[in-house]
Amino acid sequence: MQDRVVLITGASGGIGSAVARRLAREGASLVLAGRTQQKLDELAAECEGAGSPKAVAVATDVTLKAQVEALFARASATFAQIDVVLNAAGLGILKAIQHLSEEDLDRQLAVNLKGTFLSCQAAVPIMSQQPAGGHIFNIPGILGQYPMATAAAYCASKYAVVGLTKSMALDLKRANVRFTLLYLGGLNTPFWDNAGMRVQRDKMLSAETAADAVAFALAVPAPGVPNEIVIQPDSHQFL
Repeated sequence: MQDRVVLITGASGGIGSAVARRLAREGASLVLAGRTQQKLDELAAECEGAGSPKAVAVATDVTLKAQVEALFARASATFAQIDVVLNAAGLGILKAIQHLSEEDLDRQLAVNLKGTFLSCQAAVPIMSQQPAGGHIFNIPGILGQYPMATAAAYCASKYAVVGLTKSMALDLKRANVRFTLLYLGGLNTPFWDNAGMRVQRDKMLSAETAADAVAFALAVPAPGVPNEIVIQPDSHQFL
């Protein structure tokens, strides 16, 4: 990952921070985006201490186009390239359909779908002009592939990310922009802290497993690209 620049939204979350730490150890330069500047600053310092040549922290609301555009402009101005984008910003509200509000739906679509769309749309013009192109990771999670009770709005937002990504790949098949969808099931991250349901977190995957999946996909020699990676805990194989 030396001489490569990785931009991560949701960088202070479980998956985002795990990927940042993993790729920092491999020598990547990083652009870390999230909602809280202090958390991002702390992660940036940690990543530079672990081996990243430079880690830039940019507080960003991914639902606001102006802030997403400013994030990518900052990345381009600092490094003159963006090789990898990981869209790890996400929001989960788990409620049975009869208890979901319009606001609940709007918030999940805004972060999970619109945020991914805005980030990809900002990345594509940069990546398509680079000789080596670029690689975008989107994270529908396993609930972007299988439904779950209490997750109607969340699944809707994640299924939409799948459709968005696959359509973008067709739009950009000659632009050298590659896409990987990560269907990660049962990750033990802060997502579950306020989920309002009982889960066996000791049997879940770790965020480091997600980081391993990203590192694997980035290590596949061109022209190969893992388009979809599915990882489940061994207690939920093929579910």
